[in-house]
Amino acid sequence: MPLDPKFIGRTYPPTAPYEVGREKIREFADAIGDANPAYRDPEAARKLGHPDVIAPVTFPIVISLSAAEQIVMDPELGLDYSRVVHADQRFAYARPVRAGDRLVAVVTVENIKTMAGNDIITTRADIATEDGEHVVTAHSTLAARGTAEGES
Repeated sequence: MPLDPKFIGRTYPPTAPYEVGREKIREFADAIGDANPAYRDPEAARKLGHPDVIAPVTFPIVISLSAAEQIVMDPELGLDYSRVVHADQRFAYARPVRAGDRLVAVVTVENIKTMAGNDIITTRADIATEDGEHVVTAHSTLAARGTAEGES
């Protein structure tokens, strides 16, 4: 059954705060194989004008993925996650994610369309500090293979 376009524009509640720690940043940098000292050494980050270590540019996936679970698991939407592939991901930054940030995400369904028998859902996660300072917006596109009308 295809996804219902009435979900376009639906916004879900903010996530619980995620406290960005130096160790989590280092672990993420290690996992992606990026040895940039600004991800590990506070002094190296300060030399670049940051108050503490910063996170790699793809780090917000940790926060946005958790927020997107609200959409994926919404029983009203009826998304069959076993058929989903991650088609696209991009980030638009206001400033880098830093150690010590306490971030919340608000996720919105931006678009739902059908293409070649697949449902395509585009989401946006607005990630900000607990105090409301916008940090980054994460845009994601998921494709649910063979779920559109006429497919089995």
